[in-house]
Amino acid sequence: MDTASRPPSRPLRVGLIGYGLAGAVFHAPLIAATDGLVLDTVVTSDPERQRRARAEHGENLRTAADSRELFDRAGELDLVVVASPNRTHVELATRALEAGLAVVVDKPLAATAAEAEALAGLAEERGLLLSVFQNRRWDADFRTLRRLLEQGELGEVWRFESRFERWRPALKGGWRESGDPAEAGGLLYDLGSHLVDQALVLFGPVESVYAESDARRPGSETDDDTFLALRHTGGVRSHLWMSATAARLGPRMRVLGSRAAYVKHGLDPQEDALRAGARPVAGARWGVEPETAWGVLGAGEETRPVPSLDGDYPAYYAAVAAALRGGTAPPVTAREAAGALRVLEAARVSAAEGRTVRLAAPDRDPAPGRS
Repeated sequence: MDTASRPPSRPLRVGLIGYGLAGAVFHAPLIAATDGLVLDTVVTSDPERQRRARAEHGENLRTAADSRELFDRAGELDLVVVASPNRTHVELATRALEAGLAVVVDKPLAATAAEAEALAGLAEERGLLLSVFQNRRWDADFRTLRRLLEQGELGEVWRFESRFERWRPALKGGWRESGDPAEAGGLLYDLGSHLVDQALVLFGPVESVYAESDARRPGSETDDDTFLALRHTGGVRSHLWMSATAARLGPRMRVLGSRAAYVKHGLDPQEDALRAGARPVAGARWGVEPETAWGVLGAGEETRPVPSLDGDYPAYYAAVAAALRGGTAPPVTAREAAGALRVLEAARVSAAEGRTVRLAAPDRDPAPGRS
């Protein structure tokens, strides 16, 4: 739809496919909280989830059991959000774009960089917005670190350490723990999608990837404990950990520079708040970290706490709405997602073959090559 020509007074109507964790906890509340967007339809085949969606977002909310019902009404919508299992992302995003609709896809956009590039090309050909929900760019810790880097507080950055670790020694079941490659499950594609995206945003393209990946829990079919070492073309090294088997958690971030280091413990509070039923409200602070959770900046014995910027997940959909109205670039592009997927694919090769994988320069063949 030509959303840029819509009257500013008319809200943009959103169809949401999927009402599991991603749809119910992240997308639906943030869409509902965004000025200029209205949640029109939720697609889920589960009657209980349909009931819960109406209870949470009003009886005027439409529900559908199948995405075909949504695409049959494409002319009534402005944006489709794909928050269904990873294996469906490419198919549903393709159908939405072919129906003339702008699309937001939960990460990862696809299972391969080639699929992501194909989607990006289709969106560009149709002149439609295609964005990927990388909400962790709006975490309090990430926003704070970006500001410190912009201010030059760390000097020249040498190493970026970043972790998403959990202690979940028992399997929960479900597609995220499936070993079927089509599911794009496992922690590398789940938490790793966030960690790699953040590293690329901060320090730019990657020239080499080394990875260690294990399935440690009994019965696990896919990775639940993975480490990545990235060398960026600018010289920074990123060390990234994602684990469901960490009995003691390391720092969320440790960033080492020529002038100082920044160390931060604990996770951004927004996910827990959304899970608990809290909702962003216009004019009220959101994503606030207590002083006890602030990171520390310094060198040697000279350190000081750094007040965390507020987390701001609502900024993602506000930027999507602005892009739809103004015809500008979305807050996260499909090409950026493809770049992150090239790193994830290289990590799989590295872990399987026990070697460092070099990535081609962006203007050359992007396929991983032997080091």
